[in-house]
Amino acid sequence: MTKQSRLQGREVASGLQFPEGPVVLADGSVVLVEIARGTLTKIRPDGGTEVVAEPGGGPNGLALGPDGHCYVCNNGGFTWGREPSGLLRPVGRGDPYTGGRIERVDLATGKVEVLYTECDGVPLNGPNDIVFDDRGGFWFTDLGKVYGRLMDRGAVYYARMDGSLIREVAFPVVTPNGIGLSPDGSTVYVAETETSRLWAFEIVGEGEVRKLPWPSPHGGKLVAGLPGYQRFDSLKVEAGGNICVATLIQGGINVFSPDGAWLESHAAPEPYCTNLAFGGADLRKAYVTLSGFGSLLEVEWPRPGLKLHGQTL
Repeated sequence: MTKQSRLQGREVASGLQFPEGPVVLADGSVVLVEIARGTLTKIRPDGGTEVVAEPGGGPNGLALGPDGHCYVCNNGGFTWGREPSGLLRPVGRGDPYTGGRIERVDLATGKVEVLYTECDGVPLNGPNDIVFDDRGGFWFTDLGKVYGRLMDRGAVYYARMDGSLIREVAFPVVTPNGIGLSPDGSTVYVAETETSRLWAFEIVGEGEVRKLPWPSPHGGKLVAGLPGYQRFDSLKVEAGGNICVATLIQGGINVFSPDGAWLESHAAPEPYCTNLAFGGADLRKAYVTLSGFGSLLEVEWPRPGLKLHGQTL
Protein backbone atom coordinates (compact mmCIF):
# COMPACT_ATOMS: atom_id res chain seq x y z
CA MET A 1 0.00 0.00 0.00
CA THR A 2 1.32 3.43 -0.95
CA LYS A 3 2.45 5.50 2.02
CA GLN A 4 0.83 8.94 2.11
CA SER A 5 2.29 12.06 3.75
CA ARG A 6 2.60 15.82 3.29
CA LEU A 7 5.72 17.83 2.49
CA GLN A 8 6.44 19.92 5.56
CA GLY A 9 9.56 21.94 6.19
CA ARG A 10 11.24 25.32 5.99
CA GLU A 11 10.43 27.80 3.24
CA VAL A 12 13.91 28.91 2.19
CA ALA A 13 12.78 31.55 -0.32
CA SER A 14 9.58 32.95 -1.77
CA GLY A 15 8.57 35.44 -4.46
CA LEU A 16 10.44 33.51 -7.17
CA GLN A 17 9.22 33.56 -10.77
CA PHE A 18 8.52 29.90 -11.52
CA PRO A 19 11.62 28.30 -9.96
CA GLU A 20 12.93 25.00 -11.34
CA GLY A 21 16.14 22.99 -11.67
CA PRO A 22 17.54 23.28 -8.11
CA VAL A 23 21.22 22.42 -7.63
CA VAL A 24 22.75 22.31 -4.15
CA LEU A 25 26.23 23.86 -3.94
CA ALA A 26 29.06 22.97 -1.57
CA ASP A 27 28.43 26.04 0.62
CA GLY A 28 24.83 24.99 1.27
CA SER A 29 23.29 27.52 -1.08
CA VAL A 30 20.98 26.48 -3.91
CA VAL A 31 21.22 27.74 -7.46
CA LEU A 32 18.06 27.40 -9.53
CA VAL A 33 16.41 28.84 -12.60
CA GLU A 34 13.53 31.28 -12.57
CA ILE A 35 11.95 30.36 -15.88
CA ALA A 36 9.58 33.31 -16.10
CA ARG A 37 12.40 35.72 -15.23
CA GLY A 38 15.00 34.18 -17.55
CA THR A 39 17.65 33.95 -14.82
CA LEU A 40 19.84 31.66 -12.78
CA THR A 41 19.38 32.68 -9.16
CA LYS A 42 21.46 31.73 -6.14
CA ILE A 43 19.62 31.29 -2.84
CA ARG A 44 21.71 31.43 0.31
CA PRO A 45 20.82 29.30 3.36
CA ASP A 46 19.42 32.41 5.05
CA GLY A 47 17.01 32.96 2.13
CA GLY A 48 18.87 35.84 0.49
CA THR A 49 18.86 35.77 -3.30
CA GLU A 50 21.27 36.87 -6.00
CA VAL A 51 20.94 36.69 -9.79
CA VAL A 52 24.11 35.01 -11.07
CA ALA A 53 23.31 34.81 -14.81
CA GLU A 54 20.68 36.03 -17.27
CA PRO A 55 20.46 33.65 -20.23
CA GLY A 56 16.96 34.85 -21.15
CA GLY A 57 14.51 32.67 -23.06
CA GLY A 58 13.32 29.91 -20.75
CA PRO A 59 16.08 28.40 -18.62
CA ASN A 60 14.49 25.17 -17.41
CA GLY A 61 16.72 22.23 -16.42
CA LEU A 62 20.01 22.81 -14.60
CA ALA A 63 22.97 20.60 -13.70
CA LEU A 64 26.40 21.19 -12.25
CA GLY A 65 29.10 19.80 -14.51
CA PRO A 66 32.40 18.24 -13.39
CA ASP A 67 34.13 21.42 -14.60
CA GLY A 68 32.24 23.49 -12.00
CA HIS A 69 30.06 25.25 -14.58
CA CYS A 70 26.28 24.97 -14.75
CA TYR A 71 24.65 23.46 -17.82
CA VAL A 72 21.22 24.75 -18.75
CA CYS A 73 18.36 23.29 -20.76
CA ASN A 74 16.84 26.46 -22.23
CA ASN A 75 13.37 25.90 -23.67
CA GLY A 76 13.34 29.20 -25.55
CA GLY A 77 10.54 30.77 -23.53
CA PHE A 78 6.92 30.29 -22.55
CA THR A 79 3.73 32.29 -22.67
CA TRP A 80 2.39 32.59 -19.14
CA GLY A 81 -1.04 32.53 -17.59
CA ARG A 82 -2.04 33.45 -14.06
CA GLU A 83 -4.97 31.78 -12.32
CA PRO A 84 -7.39 33.76 -10.10
CA SER A 85 -5.61 32.20 -7.11
CA GLY A 86 -2.39 33.89 -8.24
CA LEU A 87 -0.78 30.64 -9.44
CA LEU A 88 1.53 31.19 -12.42
CA ARG A 89 1.79 28.50 -15.10
CA PRO A 90 3.16 28.10 -18.63
CA VAL A 91 0.47 27.92 -21.33
CA GLY A 92 2.42 27.63 -24.60
CA ARG A 93 5.39 28.69 -26.66
CA GLY A 94 6.72 32.13 -25.92
CA ASP A 95 6.26 35.18 -28.12
CA PRO A 96 8.97 35.94 -29.00
CA TYR A 97 10.34 32.41 -29.01
CA THR A 98 14.13 32.38 -29.06
CA GLY A 99 14.68 28.69 -29.90
CA GLY A 100 15.76 25.81 -27.70
CA ARG A 101 19.39 25.34 -26.75
CA ILE A 102 21.88 23.88 -24.29
CA GLU A 103 23.97 26.51 -22.52
CA ARG A 104 27.03 26.54 -20.28
CA VAL A 105 27.09 29.15 -17.51
CA ASP A 106 30.08 30.34 -15.50
CA LEU A 107 28.60 30.99 -12.06
CA ALA A 108 31.53 33.22 -11.08
CA THR A 109 31.16 35.64 -13.99
CA GLY A 110 27.62 35.05 -15.30
CA LYS A 111 28.96 34.35 -18.81
CA VAL A 112 26.53 32.28 -20.92
CA GLU A 113 27.82 30.15 -23.81
CA VAL A 114 25.55 28.30 -26.24
CA LEU A 115 26.72 24.71 -26.84
CA TYR A 116 23.95 23.12 -28.91
CA THR A 117 20.89 24.33 -30.83
CA GLU A 118 20.26 21.25 -33.01
CA CYS A 119 21.05 17.57 -33.50
CA ASP A 120 21.80 16.32 -37.02
CA GLY A 121 19.96 19.30 -38.47
CA VAL A 122 16.90 18.89 -36.23
CA PRO A 123 16.35 21.98 -34.03
CA LEU A 124 16.08 21.65 -30.28
CA ASN A 125 12.57 22.88 -29.50
CA GLY A 126 12.20 22.84 -25.74
CA PRO A 127 15.10 21.29 -23.77
CA ASN A 128 13.80 20.54 -20.31
CA ASP A 129 15.88 18.47 -17.88
CA ILE A 130 19.47 17.23 -17.67
CA VAL A 131 21.71 14.79 -15.78
CA PHE A 132 25.46 14.15 -16.02
CA ASP A 133 27.09 10.72 -16.23
CA ASP A 134 30.60 9.66 -15.18
CA ARG A 135 32.03 10.19 -18.69
CA GLY A 136 31.69 13.97 -18.55
CA GLY A 137 28.65 13.85 -20.82
CA PHE A 138 24.99 14.45 -20.10
CA TRP A 139 21.56 13.11 -20.98
CA PHE A 140 18.74 15.57 -21.55
CA THR A 141 15.12 15.71 -22.57
CA ASP A 142 13.49 17.93 -25.18
CA LEU A 143 9.82 18.23 -24.25
CA GLY A 144 8.97 20.25 -27.36
CA LYS A 145 6.54 23.14 -27.54
CA VAL A 146 2.80 23.73 -27.74
CA TYR A 147 1.71 26.44 -30.16
CA GLY A 148 -1.85 26.96 -31.30
CA ARG A 149 -3.30 23.59 -32.24
CA LEU A 150 0.13 21.96 -32.68
CA MET A 151 2.45 20.13 -30.27
CA ASP A 152 5.99 18.94 -31.01
CA ARG A 153 6.91 15.33 -30.46
CA GLY A 154 9.73 15.17 -27.95
CA ALA A 155 13.01 13.27 -27.73
CA VAL A 156 15.83 12.22 -25.43
CA TYR A 157 19.41 13.24 -26.28
CA TYR A 158 22.97 12.70 -25.12
CA ALA A 159 25.77 15.25 -25.50
CA ARG A 160 29.34 15.93 -24.43
CA MET A 161 30.00 19.03 -22.37
CA ASP A 162 32.81 20.18 -24.68
CA GLY A 163 30.41 20.66 -27.61
CA SER A 164 31.92 17.84 -29.68
CA LEU A 165 28.98 15.41 -29.82
CA ILE A 166 25.21 15.36 -29.61
CA ARG A 167 23.18 12.23 -30.29
CA GLU A 168 19.46 11.45 -30.44
CA VAL A 169 18.76 8.61 -28.02
CA ALA A 170 14.99 8.06 -28.23
CA PHE A 171 12.18 9.41 -30.42
CA PRO A 172 9.26 9.99 -30.38
CA VAL A 173 8.57 10.58 -26.69
CA VAL A 174 5.38 12.32 -25.54
CA THR A 175 6.44 15.42 -23.58
CA PRO A 176 9.63 13.96 -22.00
CA ASN A 177 10.47 15.92 -18.88
CA GLY A 178 12.42 14.56 -15.89
CA ILE A 179 15.56 12.51 -16.46
CA GLY A 180 17.91 10.67 -14.11
CA LEU A 181 20.39 7.82 -13.83
CA SER A 182 20.34 4.72 -11.65
CA PRO A 183 23.04 4.55 -8.94
CA ASP A 184 25.20 2.19 -11.02
CA GLY A 185 24.79 4.33 -14.14
CA SER A 186 23.33 1.48 -16.18
CA THR A 187 19.81 2.88 -16.62
CA VAL A 188 18.42 6.23 -17.67
CA TYR A 189 14.93 7.10 -16.44
CA VAL A 190 12.60 9.47 -18.30
CA ALA A 191 9.28 10.89 -17.06
CA GLU A 192 6.58 11.93 -19.53
CA THR A 193 4.44 14.87 -18.45
CA GLU A 194 1.14 14.40 -20.25
CA THR A 195 0.98 10.59 -20.02
CA SER A 196 2.14 10.47 -16.38
CA ARG A 197 4.46 7.58 -17.26
CA LEU A 198 7.97 6.71 -16.12
CA TRP A 199 10.22 4.89 -18.61
CA ALA A 200 13.61 3.16 -18.31
CA PHE A 201 16.29 2.64 -20.95
CA GLU A 202 19.26 0.29 -20.50
CA ILE A 203 22.51 2.12 -21.31
CA VAL A 204 24.93 0.15 -23.52
CA GLY A 205 27.43 2.84 -24.57
CA GLU A 206 28.14 6.55 -24.69
CA GLY A 207 24.72 8.01 -25.42
CA GLU A 208 23.45 4.62 -26.58
CA VAL A 209 20.62 2.51 -25.18
CA ARG A 210 19.23 -0.94 -25.87
CA LYS A 211 15.78 -0.44 -27.40
CA LEU A 212 12.84 -2.74 -26.90
CA PRO A 213 10.76 -3.63 -29.97
CA TRP A 214 7.20 -2.52 -30.67
CA PRO A 215 4.79 -2.03 -28.90
CA SER A 216 7.21 0.20 -27.00
CA PRO A 217 6.75 3.54 -28.81
CA HIS A 218 10.42 4.51 -28.51
CA GLY A 219 12.32 1.50 -27.16
CA GLY A 220 11.87 2.23 -23.46
CA LYS A 221 10.54 -0.09 -20.77
CA LEU A 222 7.50 1.16 -18.87
CA VAL A 223 8.31 1.39 -15.16
CA ALA A 224 5.22 3.01 -13.67
CA GLY A 225 2.32 5.40 -14.11
CA LEU A 226 -0.29 7.03 -11.90
CA PRO A 227 -4.07 6.90 -11.97
CA GLY A 228 -6.27 9.91 -12.49
CA TYR A 229 -5.27 13.27 -13.91
CA GLN A 230 -1.69 13.84 -12.90
CA ARG A 231 1.32 15.12 -14.84
CA PHE A 232 4.94 14.13 -14.26
CA ASP A 233 7.63 16.80 -14.10
CA SER A 234 11.30 16.46 -13.10
CA LEU A 235 12.82 13.61 -11.12
CA LYS A 236 15.72 12.64 -8.88
CA VAL A 237 17.03 9.24 -7.78
CA GLU A 238 17.75 8.12 -4.23
CA ALA A 239 21.01 6.43 -3.20
CA GLY A 240 19.11 3.15 -2.87
CA GLY A 241 17.70 3.39 -6.39
CA ASN A 242 14.15 4.64 -5.84
CA ILE A 243 12.94 7.25 -8.34
CA CYS A 244 11.33 10.42 -6.95
CA VAL A 245 9.07 12.12 -9.48
CA ALA A 246 7.77 15.65 -8.96
CA THR A 247 4.13 15.63 -9.95
CA LEU A 248 1.76 18.37 -11.10
CA ILE A 249 -1.98 18.90 -10.59
CA GLN A 250 -2.21 16.66 -7.50
CA GLY A 251 1.06 18.32 -6.61
CA GLY A 252 3.75 16.42 -4.74
CA ILE A 253 6.61 13.93 -4.95
CA ASN A 254 5.79 10.34 -5.88
CA VAL A 255 8.37 7.64 -5.15
CA PHE A 256 8.71 4.47 -7.22
CA SER A 257 10.99 1.47 -6.88
CA PRO A 258 13.05 0.45 -9.94
CA ASP A 259 10.64 -2.46 -10.50
CA GLY A 260 7.66 -0.08 -10.64
CA ALA A 261 6.14 -0.32 -7.17
CA TRP A 262 4.46 2.93 -6.08
CA LEU A 263 6.00 3.33 -2.64
CA GLU A 264 5.14 6.82 -1.38
CA SER A 265 3.18 9.95 -2.20
CA HIS A 266 4.28 13.19 -0.50
CA ALA A 267 1.65 15.87 -1.10
CA ALA A 268 2.77 19.45 -1.76
CA PRO A 269 0.89 22.60 -0.71
CA GLU A 270 0.28 23.61 -4.35
CA PRO A 271 -0.38 21.95 -7.75
CA TYR A 272 2.94 22.90 -9.43
CA CYS A 273 5.51 20.84 -7.53
CA THR A 274 8.12 20.71 -10.28
CA ASN A 275 11.50 19.43 -9.04
CA LEU A 276 13.72 18.48 -6.12
CA ALA A 277 17.41 18.22 -5.28
CA PHE A 278 19.14 16.44 -2.43
CA GLY A 279 21.57 18.24 -0.13
CA GLY A 280 22.93 18.42 3.38
CA ALA A 281 25.86 16.52 4.83
CA ASP A 282 24.14 13.15 4.41
CA LEU A 283 21.95 14.07 1.39
CA ARG A 284 18.85 13.68 3.57
CA LYS A 285 17.47 17.15 2.85
CA ALA A 286 15.25 17.63 -0.19
CA TYR A 287 14.99 21.09 -1.76
CA VAL A 288 11.66 21.22 -3.56
CA THR A 289 10.57 23.85 -6.09
CA LEU A 290 6.95 24.95 -5.73
CA SER A 291 6.72 26.88 -8.95
CA GLY A 292 3.16 28.13 -9.26
CA PHE A 293 3.47 30.38 -6.21
CA GLY A 294 7.25 30.70 -6.47
CA SER A 295 8.94 29.18 -3.43
CA LEU A 296 11.76 26.82 -2.45
CA LEU A 297 10.99 24.37 0.35
CA GLU A 298 13.55 22.45 2.45
CA VAL A 299 12.25 19.18 3.91
CA GLU A 300 13.78 16.23 5.73
CA TRP A 301 13.79 13.22 3.39
CA PRO A 302 13.32 9.67 4.73
CA ARG A 303 16.36 8.30 2.87
CA PRO A 304 19.57 9.73 1.38
CA GLY A 305 19.55 11.00 -2.16
CA LEU A 306 22.01 9.89 -4.81
CA LYS A 307 25.17 11.94 -5.09
CA LEU A 308 25.14 13.21 -8.67
CA HIS A 309 28.14 13.20 -10.96
CA GLY A 310 29.64 16.70 -10.76
CA GLN A 311 27.99 17.36 -7.39
CA THR A 312 30.56 18.81 -5.00
CA LEU A 313 28.92 18.01 -1.65
